[in-house]
Amino acid sequence: MKRALLCLAAAAAFCAACQESLEDKCAREAEEYTRKKCPAPIGQNMTIDSLTFDRATHTLHYHYTLSGAADNAELLRNSDAGNMLLNEIKNATSVKDYKDAGYNFAYTYRSAKEPGKVLYEATFTRKDYAEGGSAE
Repeated sequence: MKRALLCLAAAAAFCAACQESLEDKCAREAEEYTRKKCPAPIGQNMTIDSLTFDRATHTLHYHYTLSGAADNAELLRNSDAGNMLLNEIKNATSVKDYKDAGYNFAYTYRSAKEPGKVLYEATFTRKDYAEGGSAE
């Protein structure tokens, strides 16, 4: 009986040591998403290129390319894009663990007709997506 309990305790300790940290999970999931699903059309004139994770800043970064009518920096600046992105973060259950840990969420939209040109960027912190936060 003592031997069985000792084996069970050793197995539990081994499993606890093998558990992945939240940082490791985020990095792994971002890498897997990019490898398996990117690039992929998200909607009309929008493609997700990659999802990356910066451990130093705890930032999950979404990279997109816009084409056609959406490939317009002025249009994006004059839109409500920041508030729409912020509402998506607030309502997203898929990133709940990361929100609970206070991770940041960044979005970069690049031009399809002028590769490398950044049309819009936004980064949201816990202060933004916690109750009452706004994208200004």
